[in-house]
Amino acid sequence: MEVELINGDCIEELRKIDTNDKILVIDPPFNIGYKYNTYKDKLKEEEYLKWISSVALKFDKFVIVHYPEMMFKISIKLGIAPNRVVQWVYNSNTKRQHRSVAYFGFDPDFRLVKQPYKNPNDKRIKALIAKGSKGTNIYDWWNINQVKNVSKEKTEHPCQMPIEVMKNVVGIIPGEETIVDCFLGSGSTGVACKLLNRNFIGIELDEFYFNIAKERIDNA
Repeated sequence: MEVELINGDCIEELRKIDTNDKILVIDPPFNIGYKYNTYKDKLKEEEYLKWISSVALKFDKFVIVHYPEMMFKISIKLGIAPNRVVQWVYNSNTKRQHRSVAYFGFDPDFRLVKQPYKNPNDKRIKALIAKGSKGTNIYDWWNINQVKNVSKEKTEHPCQMPIEVMKNVVGIIPGEETIVDCFLGSGSTGVACKLLNRNFIGIELDEFYFNIAKERIDNA
């Protein structure tokens, strides 16, 4: 596998990348006022939608992780409906407790990621396990905890995605296209790609976050 990490502006760097045979996977800034070092996370909504859309439409296939209400607005701005949407749910002390993962331009394959059987003591399930089955196909909702301050994988990035979520996001993408994340952040998507032996290009504007991501991906 090949990994390329770039410290730079996403728009400028994407101009240099041939997007053929590549799939964009982004968990972008949510435009809700997170305190990032370099980027101001509070654009006017129309400006934000135009920015995200301009990034996504550089690719024929892309995946966006966002809050559901904003995902609708992004889809309308794109003029494209997603092929499939997954819900990531989590128990937290915040008002929002789920996010959407939308797959545009292609169909994810849920057979590519397995999860434990719900009823391992069922006779039919026992028979499947005895034959070597590793579990059932993953569902279209994922109950996975957020990365919290006490989490082992927590870094100094203020909005860190769980590696388990990103392994699912990338894991059900069929084919061998290179994954591109132009909002690299703490590097969770890059770590997931490395663990899944998937070629990856990551772009991050902030040098401090870039170094965090690089270390995590190098050590994965």
